[in-house]
Amino acid sequence: MGVEGCTKCIKYLLFVFNFIFWLAGGIILGVALWLRHDSQTTNILYLQLGDKQAPNTFYVGIYILIAVGAVMMFVGFLGCYGAIQESQCLLGTFFTCLVILFACEVAAGIWGFVNRDQIAKDVKQFYDQAFQQALMAESETNNGKAVVKTFHETLDCCGPDVAIGVTTALWKEDLCPKKDSFLKSVSQITSSCHQKIDELFSGKLYLIGIAAIVVAVIMIFEMILSMVLCCGIRNSSVY
Repeated sequence: MGVEGCTKCIKYLLFVFNFIFWLAGGIILGVALWLRHDSQTTNILYLQLGDKQAPNTFYVGIYILIAVGAVMMFVGFLGCYGAIQESQCLLGTFFTCLVILFACEVAAGIWGFVNRDQIAKDVKQFYDQAFQQALMAESETNNGKAVVKTFHETLDCCGPDVAIGVTTALWKEDLCPKKDSFLKSVSQITSSCHQKIDELFSGKLYLIGIAAIVVAVIMIFEMILSMVLCCGIRNSSVY
């Protein structure tokens, strides 16, 4: 009787965790879709400089996040159903899916950690190339100015760094967004586009990292509970 009561307690606890896991999958899917269609990133990462496309490494991580969120919702539903039915087969399948999903998340986390600085670096290099073309006399024959203006208007910045912004002011009227007040125009001098690019991607990668850690903790608890419930069902069937 004690084993059966403990099994039911674990079953309901696992159901609650799976429901939370299912909700977390939906939240992650929603956040990933928001990051995918965020106006700042799409305006920048859809740019094209001549035949060269803007770096889209950032979207690789977003697509991984979308896939993880969708799979989490399916696995969470599978876990809830398996817990209610007390099915060892479903719980075993659920545990296997969790292990695979956890391994994929760890691999994605390692990939994101390795490429966290490279993403912003590639975008800054793309901006620098467009900026150099925009300053050239024959820049009217390419779209360098259009690319640079898109960066400046999207991120509300002006120039690659502060030094260039102070020493060369001739291009500002043509490339930088117009400011309505004197205070805004002064603050624009210190708005480095390199700094803005770092802030844009570091903030979004930080959000992805928090979501990954929360999901990993939930998955560890669910793997433990699913195995304990399987053992409890097996033992109760013996008695």
